Amino acid sequence: MSAPAATRKVSEREARQVAEAAREQDWHKPSFAKELFLGRFRLDLIHPHPLPSPEAVQKGETFLARLGDFLRTQVDGARIERDARIPDEVVRGLKDLGALGMKIDESYGGLGLTQVYYNKALAMVGSASPAVGALLSAHQSIGVPQPLKMFGTKEQKEAFLPRCARTDISAFLLTEPDVGSDPARLATTAVPDGDDYLLDGVKLWTTNGVVADLLVVMARVPQSEGHKGGISAFVVEATAEGVTVENRNAFMGLRGIENGVTRLHQVRVPAANRIGPEGAGLKIALSTLNTGRLSLPAGCVGAGKWCLKVAREWSAAREQWGKPIGEHEAVGAKIAYIAATTFALEAVVDLSSQMADEDRNDIRIEAALAKLFGSEAAWTMADELVQIRGGRGFETADSLAARGERAIPAEQMLRDLRINRIFEGSTEIMHLLIAREAVDAHLSVAGDLIDPDSTLSDKARAGAKAGGFYARWLPKLVAGPGQLPTSYTEFGELAGHLRYVERTSRKLARSTFYAMSRWQGRMELKQNFLARIVDIGAELFAMSAACVRAEHLAGQGEHGPAARGLADAFCRQSRVRVDELFARLWTNSDGSDRQLAKAVLDGKVGWLEEGIVDPSRDGAWIADATPGPSQGDNVRRPFG
Repeated sequence: MSAPAATRKVSEREARQVAEAAREQDWHKPSFAKELFLGRFRLDLIHPHPLPSPEAVQKGETFLARLGDFLRTQVDGARIERDARIPDEVVRGLKDLGALGMKIDESYGGLGLTQVYYNKALAMVGSASPAVGALLSAHQSIGVPQPLKMFGTKEQKEAFLPRCARTDISAFLLTEPDVGSDPARLATTAVPDGDDYLLDGVKLWTTNGVVADLLVVMARVPQSEGHKGGISAFVVEATAEGVTVENRNAFMGLRGIENGVTRLHQVRVPAANRIGPEGAGLKIALSTLNTGRLSLPAGCVGAGKWCLKVAREWSAAREQWGKPIGEHEAVGAKIAYIAATTFALEAVVDLSSQMADEDRNDIRIEAALAKLFGSEAAWTMADELVQIRGGRGFETADSLAARGERAIPAEQMLRDLRINRIFEGSTEIMHLLIAREAVDAHLSVAGDLIDPDSTLSDKARAGAKAGGFYARWLPKLVAGPGQLPTSYTEFGELAGHLRYVERTSRKLARSTFYAMSRWQGRMELKQNFLARIVDIGAELFAMSAACVRAEHLAGQGEHGPAARGLADAFCRQSRVRVDELFARLWTNSDGSDRQLAKAVLDGKVGWLEEGIVDPSRDGAWIADATPGPSQGDNVRRPFG
């Protein structure tokens, strides 16, 4: 008897095969970040800075002005935090503004904004209320509109996009109680039944799931005659019989987020509601995230701008030892970090977004780097703001107001931003995802050489292919424009930083090649090494974007000297981090850490846990997700 679907077991190899099959295999367009990891600094792909059309700017700026007025007058972020819900009237107002359809084409009732202005809107919304930002982002970036825009049929678009643009909120249901970043273990099933499918399973952390009208559900179709099977994507009506929201989850931050547990029991879904062919669900999800991931760092840009504003105002008003605290070097360094990082992060998001709009480049690595860099940087900026504010940073806004001080929600910002390091791919998973793409060129020519299951003939062919590739590639990593003092002089005082990026990208490629030669098939197990390689790439991408943005602003005569100063400061800070990361590639505690972790997991240091009282309450580590009818009330709460 096979294991129940809720406890589906897969081998490490099968999990890897499923993930590999879901990723885009080919590179049909150039990628600045991919080239960077290969030691090729293709500045021409991002400079001059790509720009939106005048029509797109006018449309976007007009909407941002209306949105700003609405947020200032109708959205009370403190109320959403206290009540842990977004008021119905706020959602009605967003619908009236057309905010549900920012990225939906005008022919379907949407606003048809570009990715650039969609992200600027999310940054603005997130600064007023991160919960509202999450609502709009989950609806449009990963909910029904984006996968339908990319993969939907004409009939599907006509049926669902007008609803998503004006009235209906959507959610994306992938994660399960026992399935996170390992989709091979997905247990929800979609069994063919005539012209329909019957869906059974339990979905966890369904952002917008508590209030959604439409759902994108990932479910596994069993292979059978006439059915290829595999993980597939379906549009499901939230009111369909058998759909039950069993719980609204509560979190340390984003208290207004409508995130829950949804059970599907014998939910009948027409085959016409399947997006793409059977088995294409994960590929659709990953392709959707290529641009959808940009919404998260966009929110981080808004957070950085707010942190900078509060840090500046507070550090000028608060005095210690005879002068404002911002004039003390220790605090000034934190302010400089927040300012420089906000500038660089906005440069990364705007550049990546414009490249997504132009569709000339493949931005799958750029978007992933933006998500990784943005989520980590925003958390650090918020933490630094709390430190600058001291005890007031740890105090809630309501408590500050109660005793007569300005209600600055710094501690809330820190709590709200923490999830970004987990949402849409945790930092650890992003490291591995980006690393896989970064070494794709190597695996495409030498993969069979390091694959233990390859035959001798496969290895021989791979050896010949790899020999040709590396004979052409390796010599180019020895010298380049970064060693010439006359390179990139059009960037003025920033030219030295671009020369550093060029030199360092070649050093990064050499380090990656050496590691692959040394560890071969064991390379994928060196997760900390790969993380450092990716973090170096993220810093180099951010430095490049910052310099290009500064030069663009200077060329427009808009804040030129200040922009160059911000880019220079960021690059100086980034170079220190990059040099430290390179040093830690080969000098680290990874080996002893692995040994200690194993000892902990084996229970050999359990004595170290003695002397405490564990306040945790009893319960299963992972809730039972056995398919079947719901035993609880439906707590779905659509907005009125």
